[in-house]
Amino acid sequence: MNAATDSPRMARIRATLTQALAPTRLELVDDSHRHAGHAGARQGGHCTLRIAAPGFAGKRPLECHRMIYAALGELMHTDIHALSIELLPDVAEDLE
Repeated sequence: MNAATDSPRMARIRATLTQALAPTRLELVDDSHRHAGHAGARQGGHCTLRIAAPGFAGKRPLECHRMIYAALGELMHTDIHALSIELLPDVAEDLE
């Protein structure tokens, strides 16, 4: 396990997304170390999110991204400097 991935910041982000979107798949990686020297990286908050959620069914990627940003709310201003999002297929959809 990566200490950065298990940080309180990452736990807050993960818990917020889980509560708001009930994802069937969620992978959250702290990429802050890859941005060393970048002014915005001093406080961390560079993340890669891979996510699938039932609420994304039938929606365009932009709509799903907006749902994610809305779920994260204030965390986008306090804990996250940059967020890379990859939408994954929902496992439940694969079973239908």
